[in-house]
Amino acid sequence: MPQNRITVAMRTDIFDWLALSSHHWAGDQEEPDFLSRLFDLRSLPSTDGRPQYPTAAEDIWQHRVNNRTDWDDNWVFGDSRFNLWHVDDGLFLQFLVQTVNPAVRRDPAAAAAMVQAYNDVLRRAGIELAEDRRVGEGAYYRPQNTSGVNSPSAMVVAPPDVKNTDVLAAQLTRLRRDIDTDPAAAIAHCKELIESQCKLVLSELGKPYDDRAELPALYRAASEALGIHAQSVSGDARASEAIRTVLRSLASVVQNVSAARNAMGTGHGRGTASPAERRHARLVFNATVAITEFVADTWSAH
Repeated sequence: MPQNRITVAMRTDIFDWLALSSHHWAGDQEEPDFLSRLFDLRSLPSTDGRPQYPTAAEDIWQHRVNNRTDWDDNWVFGDSRFNLWHVDDGLFLQFLVQTVNPAVRRDPAAAAAMVQAYNDVLRRAGIELAEDRRVGEGAYYRPQNTSGVNSPSAMVVAPPDVKNTDVLAAQLTRLRRDIDTDPAAAIAHCKELIESQCKLVLSELGKPYDDRAELPALYRAASEALGIHAQSVSGDARASEAIRTVLRSLASVVQNVSAARNAMGTGHGRGTASPAERRHARLVFNATVAITEFVADTWSAH
């Protein structure tokens, strides 16, 4: 059997979050009905020795439907019949997927919040729950690998000795919240994150700037303050020119992130719905990672 990528520690984090949240794992369904989506309860043993409760189906009904307070709300996490601590990743992920199934959880906002919390943990294993399709307002999710996909949680946007980063942290929180569920908002957050980073660079280096300046002008000012456009590779003219070409391209990416926000993002009182999709938000976000992490690295070495 292959080793699980979702470790016991990760599963503990998810179970603890569920236990502390207002979201019950079975959603709007009775617990036996929910578990029947994943397990054949009548083939599993009962923990109740009385003959009228011969299988898990009757056992769970008696102690969680008929007498709901017999077991605590999170009993399922430690029940050896389901073995959620150690069961293979595929079945564990299907358990999570079912907790946010529209038939189980009728509130789409609650389901989205749960997916975000799950993904904050699952991405440490290179896995995430991604939207598969929508039926009405309800979203159906599926597991997928995240190889090569960045996460706002892991972004480096300032050197560790810079303390005044509350604005950047707030931007990253909004990005983490919206990157998979609100593409238009995520695109807007990307532009705002670069703007905030540029302003912080200029402030920390004592350089004046126009608070109303557009993003390309702010990035140009921050680049000049950090010497980004003058960077070269010592002793290698060909490599130096290649790096300068990449840096010029980076400035073009900044311009296009700004344009994407104006065309597809939230803000400016849109008159029509944004055409942004999750793939567009991911594209703009990954471009933003390249920009902000290079600025942060250069800032650290400045």
